[in-house]
Amino acid sequence: MDSDMDIGKKIREFRDAKSLNIKQLAELVECTPSLISQLERGKADPSISMLKRIAEALNVNIVDFFMKRANDDDVVTRKDSRIVIQLNRWDARIQSLVRNTADKKMQPFYTVIKPGGGSHGMYSHDGEEFGYVVQGEMDLMLDNKLHKIHKDESFYFSSKVPHDWGNSGKEDVIVIWVITPPTF
Repeated sequence: MDSDMDIGKKIREFRDAKSLNIKQLAELVECTPSLISQLERGKADPSISMLKRIAEALNVNIVDFFMKRANDDDVVTRKDSRIVIQLNRWDARIQSLVRNTADKKMQPFYTVIKPGGGSHGMYSHDGEEFGYVVQGEMDLMLDNKLHKIHKDESFYFSSKVPHDWGNSGKEDVIVIWVITPPTF
């Protein structure tokens, strides 16, 4: 899935499965019902922090908005079969390096962050994160402290710490990123 409209359809499917109306979901997420309606109709792009709050309210992971339920036990994930997690607002292309996160303890990603791109908002969740910058210089904000991570450097932090990431440089940033447990 690669369009914002598909994400809106998935939000609605998960909301319907939980027997929640738009107002009830908006209350859980702490936003307006009109924003939920706009997201479901593909009329607005959510930030990662908003999508995370929606996922938590619906008891799913962000990646579930992009993946089809897979039952494959493939050991190898080929480049052309990666699940792409992308919204226009992020200016980042996040590819899941596994096809299915069920029964897995880690969630690895290949992430390309365009200049000016990023999560555009602080968010937090259970778990830990590790990343390795393959190209460029990534900005990582942890609890209001900015960390610049350069090519061939890595980072590791508790996901419970409010965090935001982005690219303030002029070239794409490429990061191999691992989250445990799978909560993204």
